[in-house]
Amino acid sequence: MTENNCWLVLGGLHVLNGTAPLRADEPLILIPLELQAPGNTLVLRWSDLGPVELIAGDRRVRSEGVALFPGMRPSQEVRSLLGDGPIVPLFYLSDTGDGLHVYSQIRFLEEDACFIRITPSPLAEPADSLRWLPEAARLHGEQALFLNNHQRYYRKCFAGQELEYKYTLTPPVDIWTANLDLYRSLLAGDLPGYVMEYRDEFQAWDYLNHLYEVTAPEAELGYVSFIPTTDGKHLVKRKWYAEDSFERRESHTYGVEVEHFGDYITDVLGVEAVRLPSFRRVRYDVNFESVTTGHVYGIFFDHCSLLDAPDVVLHQCELEYLRSRTAIAADEAAVLDEIAEIAQWLEGFLRARGLNDQRGFYSKRTFLKDSVSARPELAQGVR
Repeated sequence: MTENNCWLVLGGLHVLNGTAPLRADEPLILIPLELQAPGNTLVLRWSDLGPVELIAGDRRVRSEGVALFPGMRPSQEVRSLLGDGPIVPLFYLSDTGDGLHVYSQIRFLEEDACFIRITPSPLAEPADSLRWLPEAARLHGEQALFLNNHQRYYRKCFAGQELEYKYTLTPPVDIWTANLDLYRSLLAGDLPGYVMEYRDEFQAWDYLNHLYEVTAPEAELGYVSFIPTTDGKHLVKRKWYAEDSFERRESHTYGVEVEHFGDYITDVLGVEAVRLPSFRRVRYDVNFESVTTGHVYGIFFDHCSLLDAPDVVLHQCELEYLRSRTAIAADEAAVLDEIAEIAQWLEGFLRARGLNDQRGFYSKRTFLKDSVSARPELAQGVR
């Protein structure tokens, strides 16, 4: 065989989607590679592979990695070993020295594929024996709903909580260029151990927000906001907190039909609230994930301006834990370590551009209250 300790495995799609039973002599191709898999997430780009050797039993064929799946179809070299049919990347294998870890393919496109680890502990089988295959297929099949559905392979640590640092920036700020600089920096690998969130790395948002401060009862303090959505309904967002802080309880309810905000607050939520000035939020996001843990984070640059006073603005950069892409138990403690590591890196990025690098928690609710305090006329007609 080969002395490499990592392999890309090609085979029939039925191994992942269960549309046909696993054969006792299931035909597979093993491709030895030198890329050591990280702890959780691996994005494999075909153009990075260079020349590769395809091994199926005692048969071997040479190919260029970039030519394995033209148009997402198996190349002639692949078909010469496995025949016709839906042949795809199935797994990535990594021999840690203690055994074999298996990474399942969860997304496959013409340029690359994304794999996440499915083995909680390594399998005591050599790669070339193929004795690991039934267990790998079983582990994948147990989580088929999670692994085989587009963008459903996420879990959430600290459920119902928001973890976020905020950096309040002195205007004027070109948030587009700042976000683009951040994006290019992350793409270049300036934050080691993190990669862009697969196929969801750069987002743009522009929406209205009608926000009420919840003033009673004490257990419900925080805010409720109504964000119009494209279907004519609203996203109702709630956050519970007495003071601005790193961790806040939150909820999002989509598809809410609201005729009068005040009636919804009184009749549905059963709380007392004071309306604050409505604002428009323009925001650009960069999402990225830890290859070690699968935790996904976002850095957002936003521009908030009051509808009734567009000259009153808030510019911020926010760092937030978003979700986790992992098929095994997520490491919640690692979120806190990683977000502190990212914050330190982000602060260096901000300093280098003359932007505020002071970590804080200044919320939109506090900004709106401060705006009304500075300009009392903004409170007219908004209660």
